Amino acid sequence: MSGANRLESASRTSIVSNGHRPCRRFRILHVLPTLNSGGAENMACSLATSMARDHDIGALSLFPEAGSWVEERLHKARIPMWHLDKRPGFDARIYARLDRALREFRPDVVHSHMSVLRYLAPSILRRRMPAAIHTLHNLAEYENDTFGRALQWLLFRGAVVPVAISREVEQSFERVYRTKCPHLVPNCIPVESYRASGEARARWRGQEGIPEGAVVFTSTARFVEQKNPLLMIEAFARLGDPRARMVLMGRGDMRDQVVDLIRARGLEESVHLLGYRPDVAECLAASDVFVLSSNWEGNPLAVMEAMAAGLPVISTNVGGLPSLVESGRSGILVPAGDCAAFTEAMRFLADDAATRAAMSAAARAHAAGAFPLDRMIRGYSQVYEWALARR
Repeated sequence: MSGANRLESASRTSIVSNGHRPCRRFRILHVLPTLNSGGAENMACSLATSMARDHDIGALSLFPEAGSWVEERLHKARIPMWHLDKRPGFDARIYARLDRALREFRPDVVHSHMSVLRYLAPSILRRRMPAAIHTLHNLAEYENDTFGRALQWLLFRGAVVPVAISREVEQSFERVYRTKCPHLVPNCIPVESYRASGEARARWRGQEGIPEGAVVFTSTARFVEQKNPLLMIEAFARLGDPRARMVLMGRGDMRDQVVDLIRARGLEESVHLLGYRPDVAECLAASDVFVLSSNWEGNPLAVMEAMAAGLPVISTNVGGLPSLVESGRSGILVPAGDCAAFTEAMRFLADDAATRAAMSAAARAHAAGAFPLDRMIRGYSQVYEWALARR
């Protein structure tokens, strides 16, 4: 088991003050497929690091170390990490490795994310964990395969407490699992970390060779089927505006298709393909419009980050996006798969600086009121206390 760090022993019954009433100091272990730099990983990292002062937190990845900035943040917060070195596909070795990590950390709360319950379930059931929580980061139809959904159908009826991240995810949970989701805790972000400055904008554009007068459309989404990056690139190609630039921060199994389309449409000079980078806040500060062309979504952190940076959002009208973006006020929502509508939205905002400025102010104001990280921390603290009290 590589990368495993031992946590110094701590009392399970020590008391901390939350400013209102004393509460127990919990031992909380977050379990994810990887600790890479995706939306679910970023959410779990923010939750873990924010609660590390008052609770004993650990993080476990089924796959090897990713060398990501998520891992760097966890390390700086002195949060122990386990990497179980999972092989691609089914890997039976993970059951014993995961069980050893749980025995070592002795969590009060196991908090799982994405498709890890197929490996975690035997330990949860055998060890009778005080509390097992699972966050659904996507619509229930897309979060897992057929076997994974069948397993979760059983686990969610007593052994594991599900949490939805948006009303749309909550509704999808009821469709798939035929029962109510007991908890809804919307994703939130450290809003203040994305406040843009004119100095950061000029500096970042200079580093990347982007003219100051360019209208920059930016996406920080993965290159996967869910995000449908080819539609966004095709829409940008049809825009045909020499002032426009596109910045793509991300990677994924569709990268080769993305590169091929950029070349086929002659966009090598106007599309900046940057991969995963830690300077997301600086990139957003240097941008003018955020774009997302997803086929389906839960409650995307990338859109929240863009709005906190004051960017209007052009997105497909799927999943939890309507609860984040008010079309016509803080951005423009278009039908999923509609390339022509996406292009027209890009053209409208490229040509109308006054509307961009008004939408920027609306996006920033909404983010400040709706996405503060403390709201998510309070929500999960209540879920943990509820689950432990139930046991």
